[in-house]
Parts: sequence; structure tokens; C-alpha cells
Amino acid sequence: MKRFGSTTWNGGLREGQGSVSTESRALENYPYRASSFVTVRSRAPTPEELLGAAHAACFTMSFVRMLEMANFVPEQVDGKSDVVIKKDGDGFSITSVHLTVTAKIPGIDRDTFQSIVSKARA
Repeated sequence: MKRFGSTTWNGGLREGQGSVSTESRALENYPYRASSFVTVRSRAPTPEELLGAAHAACFTMSFVRMLEMANFVPEQVDGKSDVVIKKDGDGFSITSVHLTVTAKIPGIDRDTFQSIVSKARA
């Protein structure tokens, strides 16, 4: 499977704004801004937020698949991905990504839950 996402940026980093689109058109010319210049009033996500959401979504789907393979059907799974980006010389680097998952899964015990989380992470 091959999918794409695309982006366009207009203007300088501080005053400018970008837009992001996905092949499915779930996002189409959706605005985003540089993280260091986002104001509290801005509703445009940052690249870090978009990356975190995509990572959490991928992990959650993998986790649900692994649950089903072990004959568990979750009522709800919530995934969160904290992405940390720091200044690195002239640019920026992702220094860490921390995934958190909480779920309501009938009939599962803690050890089985942790085992399946580990498999999904791998």
C-alpha cells in the first residue's frame, strides 16, 4: 500500500502559513503553522501535532488488530503520542516520542494487555 500526504507553504516562517492535504481528502488544504510561532488563538495545528496524531492512529490500529488476533474486542481504545522537538544546530530534531494507550477491553487482564501492547509497538 502506498499513500501520500502533501503540503504547500506560503510566505516566510513567522508570518506565513502552510496547508496540508491527504490522498483521501480527509484533510484538504488544511492550514498549519510553524510551532514556534503559534499563538494561543491559532487553531491551526503544528507539524508536531499532525505527526503525533498520525503516530497515535497507526499504533492504535495495530493494537486493535493484535487484540482481535487474541480474540478480544475493545469497546474503546484511546491513543496519545507526545512528540518532542528541540533545536539542533541550525535545524530541529525529534528527540522523543512517547505513546500512551488506555482502553476498555472486556475480559482482558493486565499482563495480557501489556503483552499485546508490546507486540503492537514492535
